[in-house]
Order: sequence, then structure tokens, then C-alpha cells
Amino acid sequence: MDWLHMPPLAALRAFSAFTETGNVVRAGEALNVSHAAISQQLRALEAYLGAALLDRSGRALELTADGAHLARALQLGFGAIETALQDISATGAARPLHVTCTPMFAAHWLMPRLAGFQADHPEVDLVLDPRGEIVELKPGGIDIAIRYGDGIWPGLETRMLLRSPMVVIAADRLLDGRSVSAPEDLLDLPWLEELGTTEASRWLESRGVKDSLRGSRTQLPGNLLMQAVRAGQGVAVSVQEFVLEDLETGRLRALFTEGEGKGYFIATPAGVPRPAARSFAAWLQRQVKNGT
Repeated sequence: MDWLHMPPLAALRAFSAFTETGNVVRAGEALNVSHAAISQQLRALEAYLGAALLDRSGRALELTADGAHLARALQLGFGAIETALQDISATGAARPLHVTCTPMFAAHWLMPRLAGFQADHPEVDLVLDPRGEIVELKPGGIDIAIRYGDGIWPGLETRMLLRSPMVVIAADRLLDGRSVSAPEDLLDLPWLEELGTTEASRWLESRGVKDSLRGSRTQLPGNLLMQAVRAGQGVAVSVQEFVLEDLETGRLRALFTEGEGKGYFIATPAGVPRPAARSFAAWLQRQVKNGT
């Protein structure tokens, strides 16, 4: 295909719309432009090709032989494109909505509410993929990722869902009266982390702690992490929203709180999301807005 010598696509679309509708007014309506814009594109196409595509000698515009030849070719070409787009769109619409988030978010926030989405949107098949590691979002793959952070991730479009700082938590039975005023005071204690994450190391590094942990480090699924923390089996980093009741009742202590501007974001690949993804994102935000 010699793309450098192809006429502008806008002119070809205008000509094809004219031949399909029969006049410049209806062609303009089909393309949501004025009839004057259609006329301008038709003349520009003739000038580009150096050939008369329309006979303007009568009361109505008529196709010349060259115009009829080009019209047939465009009808075949644009028709094939339309068919391919419909096929692809149908395939995409049939593909289940793929959502990824951390196991902690799934267990503590999403799963208790998910039945509401399924009741509102029975036509949407959903694949929920809880995992600790960050996965790449690309067309045809994961539709939505619910990630914790500042929302600045290159190549992704993000919307704040749930604002909440991070907290370092532990049970009193683990601390056993220990005074904790600096991160270094926790280095010899056991730490618990969600599978696929490195919250302990990242938090200590963010606080300028260069010494390594001297206590043990255990990774376990997010739905088991809080059970272990409450049982006094280790220190953990969590999102404050998920442990508010534990903190209010005294089951756990917040040793450090930080990251006031952070939270869970809805992240999607750049571009227009599928209708199912738009419905799910809107539903997520309604849950937060309504406090459900």
C-alpha cells in the first residue's frame, strides 16, 4: 500500500457518504458536518486526483465514470472495514470483564459488595483476579486494575476510588509493652506481608531505614493476613480503611500512619473502555459515594 500517495481519509469518507446518501446535505448529516464541508471535501478529492468525479452540469450532482468506479471501490473497502469492526466488537463484547486487585482489597472491600453489581448487571460475565503483583494492562487483556498509590502510572488512566492512608499495625500481645517511636524499633519483630508484595521493605526504605529486618518475614494470602496480625504473629502494613474497626476496638494499634494523599485508584488502559468496564467503574464509585 502506497500510503504517501493516498488521498486524505476525510475526503474519501465524504465522497463515499455522498454516493451512499445521494446528496451533500444527507452526507453531512451522516458524518455530523455541514453540507458545505462535504462539498469542500469533494472538490479537494477531485483536485488531488486530477479527475472529475462529479458531473455538475445538471440540477443535481451525478457521478462521472471515474466517480462511479471510485464509489464501487470505496463501498467494498469501507464495507469490509465495517464488517471487520463489527466482528471484533462482537468478540470484545462477549469477552468477560477482567478485573484485578490485591487479595486484601478483594476480601475486605470488593467481595462483600460484589453481589450488588451482579444483580444490577446480570449480562456482564466477570473474571476477578486477586493478586499481589502489578500486572500490565493492555488491549484484549485486563480491563480494570484497582491499585493503591498516588494514581500516577504512565500509560494508564486513573480515577480515585477510595482515599485512605497506610498504617503500620500490630497487636498489643506482640508488642508486649514495647515502646515504638521510630521504625528501627520494629526491626527485630516478625513481619507479615501479603503474597506478591514487599510492603515491609518498601515502608522501611521510605522511612530511611537502611538496616535489614532481623525478625522473620512471612508472606501469606490477603484473606489470612489480618487473622495473623490479630493473633499477634507479626507487624504488617495495611490500608487504614480495612482496619478501622480493629483500631477503634483496640484489637490492633496503629504504630505509624502516612500517605494522606494516597488511596485505591481505578486504573484502565488508555483509550475508551468497553461498556462493561465503564459500568463496573461507575458502580465502584457509586459504592464509595453512597457509603455502602
